[in-house]
Amino acid sequence: MENGDGEYAQDGSVDLRGNPVLRSKRGGWTACTFIVVYELFERMAYYGIASNLVMYMTRNLHQGIVEASNNVTNWSGTVFLTPLIGAVVADAYLGRYWTFVAGSAIYLMGMILLTLSVTVPALKPPPCDGTTCPRASALELGVYFGGLYTIALGHGGTKPNISTIGADQFDDFDPVEKLHKLSFFNWWMFTIFLGILFSTTVLVYLQDNVSWSVGYGIPTLGLLVSIVIFLAGTPMYRHKKPQGSPLTSMGKVVAAAVWKHKVELPMDAKQLHELELEHYTSRKRFRMDATDSMRFLNKAAVKVNPEKDDNDDDRESLGLPPWTLCTVTQVEETKQMAKLVPLLLTMFVPCTLFAQAGTLFVKQAATLDRRFGGFQVPPASLGAVVVLAMLICVALYDRVFVPVARRRTMNPRGITLLQRIGAGLLLQVVTMAVTAAIESHRLGFARSHAPDAAGVLPLSIFLLLPQFVLMGASDALLLVGQIEFFYDQAPESMKSLGTALSLTAYGAGNILSSAVLSLVVRVTGKWGTPWVTNNLNTSRLDYYYALLAVLAVANLSVYIALSRRYTYRAESRETIAIAMDVQGGPAGVHSKPASVGLRSGALTKAGHR
Repeated sequence: MENGDGEYAQDGSVDLRGNPVLRSKRGGWTACTFIVVYELFERMAYYGIASNLVMYMTRNLHQGIVEASNNVTNWSGTVFLTPLIGAVVADAYLGRYWTFVAGSAIYLMGMILLTLSVTVPALKPPPCDGTTCPRASALELGVYFGGLYTIALGHGGTKPNISTIGADQFDDFDPVEKLHKLSFFNWWMFTIFLGILFSTTVLVYLQDNVSWSVGYGIPTLGLLVSIVIFLAGTPMYRHKKPQGSPLTSMGKVVAAAVWKHKVELPMDAKQLHELELEHYTSRKRFRMDATDSMRFLNKAAVKVNPEKDDNDDDRESLGLPPWTLCTVTQVEETKQMAKLVPLLLTMFVPCTLFAQAGTLFVKQAATLDRRFGGFQVPPASLGAVVVLAMLICVALYDRVFVPVARRRTMNPRGITLLQRIGAGLLLQVVTMAVTAAIESHRLGFARSHAPDAAGVLPLSIFLLLPQFVLMGASDALLLVGQIEFFYDQAPESMKSLGTALSLTAYGAGNILSSAVLSLVVRVTGKWGTPWVTNNLNTSRLDYYYALLAVLAVANLSVYIALSRRYTYRAESRETIAIAMDVQGGPAGVHSKPASVGLRSGALTKAGHR
C-alpha cells in the first residue's frame, strides 16, 4: 500500500503489485500524458504504413486496383478484429498493462519485418520494364504480408487496452475526475489525428519522393520511441485487476438460461439469486437489479429450490450442474452487452464508407493533376484533409458546441452519444452523395479530355477536397462518439471488451468493403464493363459511390429505429450528472450523492439521455 497524503482511489485501482493507490500519486492527466504521447507516435507509425498502402501495392507489388483495394481492406479488417482477442486476454488473464506490453513487442517485430521487406533488394519486387510489370514472388509477398499481419496481431494486444488504460486513470467514484473523463476521449482522438496528420503529409511524401525504406523506417523508429515513453510512465499508472473473461461469464448466463428454459420465473425479482451488497462493495463494483428486458435470461438466476440452491452439491442432487445458477448482476451485465450488438451492426456500413478514403479515394487522386506550385502532392496526402477536418471539428465540438448545447439540453455531454453518432451517420450520407457527384464530373471531364500516358487528367486534384473534408467532419462526430459510447455503456467489468467492440465495427466494415467491391465488380462485369476497373477514367466509380450512399441511407434508417429504443446505463448517467453539479453545471442536472457509490439497483430504467 502506498504511503503519502491524500485519498486512495475508490474505483479499485491498484499498482502492478495489486496494492491500493493514492489519487495524488497516480493517475489523472499526469499519467495520461505518457499514454497520450504514446498514442501520438503509435498512430504516426500505423498510418505511416496504412495511408499509402494501396499505392505501394499497385506501384511496387504490381497489383490491380480491385485486388490492391481488397488486400488493404482485408488487412485493415484483421487489424480491427484482433482486438477482441486482446480484450479477452486482458480482462481474463494478463490485465490491460501486460497485454498491452506483449502486443507492443509483437507490433514492433511486424514493423521491423515490413521495413526489411522494402529495404533488402532480395525481398523487393523488380520494377516495371516499360509496360511489363513482373508479379512479386511468393517470398516477396510472404515477407511483406507477413509483416503486415504480424502488425495486425500486435495491434490486437495494444488497441483495445491503451485507450482503456487512459480512461482508467480517472476515478469513476470521484465526481471531478469523472467529469475529466468526458473530455479525455475528445482529446485522445485529437492526439490520434495529429499523428495521422504527420503520416499523411511528411511520411507519405518521403515514401513517394525519397524511398520506401525511409518512409517505413521512420514510423518503425517512432513506434520504438512510443513504447519507451509508455514504459517510462509506468510508476504513474493506475491499474485494474483482471476480473475474469467476460465472454465466459456471458456464455454461462446464456447456457444456464437455456438449461433452465422450463423453469418458471418468480413473480418477485427479489427471489432471484444475488450476492450481498458487501461482496460488490469490497470489489468496488456495481450491483445491478433485475430488469424486465430479455426476461428469458433471468432464468439463469432462478433458484430451483430456494432452500437448497445456494449449495453446489444440492444443485447437483436436483439434476442441475453447479454452473446453472448465476447472479442477477451477471445476467444484467450480459443483457447490457447484448443490447449493444444491434447498434454495433449498424456501425459496419459507416466503417465501410470510411474505408474508401484510404483506397478508392487515393486512386481517384492519382488520376488528377497533382501540381501545387512547384510541388507534387502525393495522392495519399489528401488524407491529411480528412485529419484536419477532424481536428477542427473535434475542437469546435468540445469547446464551442458542447457548452452551448449543455445550457439548452441540461445534458452534461451537450447531446447524447447516440445523437452525436446519428449526426455523423447523416453527414456520411451527404458525403457519399457529394462524392458520387464529384466522380461523375471527373468522368465527364475524362470523356472530353484525353489523359496523358500515365492516365492523369488535366484537372486539379483539389477537385476532391469536398469529399475528403466531409468525410473528416462526419468522422469527428461518428468516430469519437462510437468509441466513447461502447466504452461508456459496457459494464464496469467489461470495459476492454466494450472498446474492442467499437474497433470490431471497423474490422467488419473493412471486410464488408472488400465483399461489396468484389460483388459489384463481379455482377456488373456480367452486364458489360465492371463499374470498377484498373483504369478509373473508363470505370463508373460514380455508380459505385451512389450505391454506397443508398446503403448509408438504409443503415441510417435502421440506426434511428434502434437508437430511439435504447436505454442508457443508469449509473453512467447519474455519476456524470453529479460531476456536473460539483463543477457548477447547469441547473436541473442533479442526482442524489448516494447514487455515485456502490448501490443496489445500479441498472434501472434510466430513459434516453
